[in-house]
Amino acid sequence: MIAAAKLGIDMKVATPMDYGPDKSMVKLAKSLAAISGSKLDISFDPKSAAKGTDIMYTDVWVSMGQEKEAAKRIEAFKNYQLNDDLVKKANTMCVVMHCLPAHRGQEITDSVMDSNHSIVYDQAENRMHVQKAILLRLLK
Repeated sequence: MIAAAKLGIDMKVATPMDYGPDKSMVKLAKSLAAISGSKLDISFDPKSAAKGTDIMYTDVWVSMGQEKEAAKRIEAFKNYQLNDDLVKKANTMCVVMHCLPAHRGQEITDSVMDSNHSIVYDQAENRMHVQKAILLRLLK
């Protein structure tokens, strides 16, 4: 959110009610967006948030260390799955991203992850190069 706001990029976030971004970060991002002219929209409706988007990004619903909350989180996020119906609401040339590893069938469907919209593996490759550069810098 902060980077998008600083760069003047409009951003929509769709999240279940109890899992939204930190309020102080939203406040900071909105103040930066006012300066750059971008828009930040926090929504609880994934279909509304998907309308007209160029990039759709999802992540795992249960991260390491959250295993005890798995059932609760999966239930809370089930309507936020990145699937064909949601992608159809975005711009026709939208791209889909996921930072991996993905739980196919949970946060993203196979059909979306393997579609022409997906740049998931390009994204992973780019992350690999950035991480190699960080390692090289740390080892010098």
